[in-house]
Amino acid sequence: MPHLALYTFGVLKSPLADPAPLTREFYATGEAVYRRMSQCPGYLGRAEAAGGDRGVLFDADWGAWGGFAVPAWYGKGRTAETTALATTLSLWTDLRRALDAVYTGTHRDALNRRYDWFERTEHPNYVFWWVPDGVIPTWQDGVSRLEHLHDHGSAPNAFTFHHSFAPDGTPAGIKAVGPQRDPSH
Repeated sequence: MPHLALYTFGVLKSPLADPAPLTREFYATGEAVYRRMSQCPGYLGRAEAAGGDRGVLFDADWGAWGGFAVPAWYGKGRTAETTALATTLSLWTDLRRALDAVYTGTHRDALNRRYDWFERTEHPNYVFWWVPDGVIPTWQDGVSRLEHLHDHGSAPNAFTFHHSFAPDGTPAGIKAVGPQRDPSH
């Protein structure tokens, strides 16, 4: 049975190394969100760097998730002191469970605060695609899919909650939990 890959990407207002209270709050919130998400039904795993040093993304060892990559439109720093991005790469059993995890609890609370931490851009901030069972998506897969989504809109190989597809490529028509707005807008 295929699994659902999810890549998220956002450009932060401040570098990850910034000691300001807002940056510390972002980290604390992110750690709580990761703990909660890993306990959600349907969650299978996420890319985690060996060592996990804060802000070290580009030179980290990501194992089976491949070398770290970012979209072409990211124009900020790439060192531990200058990196200003937040990104995730994860696997889920299905779209409904991913949707429930994203739009409830601590992650929903964080979404409500996203513009405190992230710059507003015209680029999508997440993308889904299906992978065969046993396949680990790579960072480059996520970047390629996000760029495809930006350039061409939703398709079976790169889609959003609002315009989603089943593993066979047919439109999924999934409804959000409550009256939610698609976070890619």
